[in-house]
Amino acid sequence: MKELANSILNDINNGQYPKIVLPDRSSKNVLFLPDEGKFKVGDLKSTKDSRNIRHAKNFHQFMWTAYYVYRLLKNNRTSSLRDLYYSSKGYGVNFKDQDESDRIVTDLEAYLGVPRESFGIFPEERSAIFGDLTIEYTVHGFEGKSVNLSSNPDGFSIGPSITNSKFIKTNAQIVIAIESGGMFSRLIEESIWKSMNAILIHLGGQAPRSARRIIKRLNEELGLKCFIFTDADPWGMHIANVIVYGSRNSAHIPDLVTPDAKWIGVYASDIEDYQLPAMNLTDADLKKIDELLLDPRYKEEPWKSQLLEFKKIRKRAEQQALSRWGLSFVSKYLKEKIENEF
Repeated sequence: MKELANSILNDINNGQYPKIVLPDRSSKNVLFLPDEGKFKVGDLKSTKDSRNIRHAKNFHQFMWTAYYVYRLLKNNRTSSLRDLYYSSKGYGVNFKDQDESDRIVTDLEAYLGVPRESFGIFPEERSAIFGDLTIEYTVHGFEGKSVNLSSNPDGFSIGPSITNSKFIKTNAQIVIAIESGGMFSRLIEESIWKSMNAILIHLGGQAPRSARRIIKRLNEELGLKCFIFTDADPWGMHIANVIVYGSRNSAHIPDLVTPDAKWIGVYASDIEDYQLPAMNLTDADLKKIDELLLDPRYKEEPWKSQLLEFKKIRKRAEQQALSRWGLSFVSKYLKEKIENEF
């Protein structure tokens, strides 16, 4: 942040219009590297030049956002993306909507080379974690306090305090990331976390970056194998795929992918194998399948064969469809799936 401020001051002191040079995040400069299994931002750069009237507004927004972040860091505070958007109103900063302010935060990430969570900006919490993991808080006012994440039967929201915590002790051996909140609660009730020595993570649909970061930390720092359990549809597949390979939108952040994570279902083939209640794929579902078949992340197995199976049977099913065989059947299903991966 100081380097950014100094570069702007140097431009002004040298009689030049200040400018900011950052990585170009356009699609032409975001490449998927099959050998590394992730997206990467290329060498092209983009410039926010205060001399250019078309860039002036964007330059102003970027500098105010940097100032906002500087204040957070200086005062050891955090903010939601929503807070940032509304705070701008008090400074006369003209963001058209929150999508625009979110994009500027992403620009700042790309410039600094670190995720927004590192400088105190978080989305609204919608993911959760539960299991035998003792953490120690590092956030201001709670430093040194510890808690075991199996102590709240509803799970703990994955916010700044957990994302940045120290991992102290666990008996867990695996992580199970779960798409829906209802299934997350079911697996807590079924004591899967005990019987399978598992830490459970509720993704809340497409996993927020805080959840993806926790999954990566559990995998790398504690050596836990990670498994992803989603609905049987192309959207559920994509939720899992982003955890494994990342996304174009976060290609500039390297610590969000977990290449070792495994998608274990619900597969398209499970719909017939387990005779699950199913619904017809919609036109939007079929369009999504065609898009994913062109995506380089889906060239390997089981991704490609399951996409083709969806296209063949033209059916989709929710995780909860496993309940047709009884509320506890999901435990048997997951144990069989996970044992096949060991």
